[in-house]
Amino acid sequence: MSTTVNIGIVGLGRLGKRHAENLASRVPGAKLVAAVSPVETEREWAQAHLGLTSIYATLEELLAHPELDAVWLVTPTSLHAEQIETVLKSGKHVFCEKPLSLDLTTCDRVLALAQNHPAQVAMIGFMRRFDAGYSAAKSRLADGKLGTLYRIHCESHDPIDPDGFFVKFAPTSGGLFLDCCIHDIDLVRWMVDGAKPVKVFANGTRTQYPGLASCNDVDTASATVEFDNGVLASFFVSRTSYRGYEATMDLTGTEGALRVGRNLQAVPLIEESNQQQRINGLPDFFARFNDAFLIEAKAFVDAIQQGKPSPLTLEDAREAAKIAIAMRESLESGQPVTF
Repeated sequence: MSTTVNIGIVGLGRLGKRHAENLASRVPGAKLVAAVSPVETEREWAQAHLGLTSIYATLEELLAHPELDAVWLVTPTSLHAEQIETVLKSGKHVFCEKPLSLDLTTCDRVLALAQNHPAQVAMIGFMRRFDAGYSAAKSRLADGKLGTLYRIHCESHDPIDPDGFFVKFAPTSGGLFLDCCIHDIDLVRWMVDGAKPVKVFANGTRTQYPGLASCNDVDTASATVEFDNGVLASFFVSRTSYRGYEATMDLTGTEGALRVGRNLQAVPLIEESNQQQRINGLPDFFARFNDAFLIEAKAFVDAIQQGKPSPLTLEDAREAAKIAIAMRESLESGQPVTF
């Protein structure tokens, strides 16, 4: 392979467009050579904004592209596993947005196939691992700065959406834990060095978006996970934030504590007048994790160029899905789930 990794992207929705723009001009070592979308207006966007001439309607057409090295999947969750398998069987490297799948049987099937393709990099998109704040926290843990870690608390807040646009996609997302909280679950697993979960309990409410009742989902939820190394992790996730997007983590050990992601603002400015303060919160996850998306993409490209394993494995994605599924089961049953 040349020093450049030729990538084709599949999926040009809101997140797909951002990935495509990054791969086209902002990721050293990457070259975006083709794009796929079943939506005509998205294919027109790719031609107009990315300058691509190889634009297809299906993944199968993309895989016939003569210069393709890797495929970047930003598609509906229900398609992830099957599309990863198709790409691996074609001999290409593959990056796929989270989650790997909505059930463990399918996760295990993909892992079994990937074991037969050890020379190909297969990576799932948990970009928060590449954020400077979370990376620094992981380094400090590894250096023993907190002593023995025993407590983690994570929160993820999505800005409230008056139109409830996301509700139409909720039936295929796997629910709030698999769709949103899974980022925090992956981070916690990373912080505890892959310790095994022992018990999970979750609860939630559905007030702001009653339409979620049709798929038995909630708009606000919390969960606790006990790990076999003694760490107790708690999670709060909501789509109802009035202060903007926020993703935070607090870590507590026997010799110190860390707080990641607190008090971030769209503009580092506090306006004061008439005995009031005004702070502009972050509008979305792009504003919070723009750099992390770029570093994540570079890590994928570097692994291919250097012949190294994926920096984030399919096994990691499987274990995160296992915990998220247990949270969903606990939410539905009202009972703890033990492993």
